[in-house]
Amino acid sequence: MTSGTEAGGVTGTQDKDYNLIWYVEACLSNALRLETYIEDAERGKDTEVADLFRKAQADSRKGAELGKTLLRKRLSDG
Repeated sequence: MTSGTEAGGVTGTQDKDYNLIWYVEACLSNALRLETYIEDAERGKDTEVADLFRKAQADSRKGAELGKTLLRKRLSDG
């Protein structure tokens, strides 16, 4: 099976909804992973890198929130 052929028959979830669920999970997973990277940078007293990872973590959280809002709307509409 190629990724272009799955339209919800295998998963029971339409591609657009599945993809949105995946996106939210990926953002949240990234935010968790970045916490470890922030701690590593702080242990190494590298505030520049820690700040970069904090910004990336905030962006990941924002992406997750935007995705969750859109997912809630789409699932409640149909």
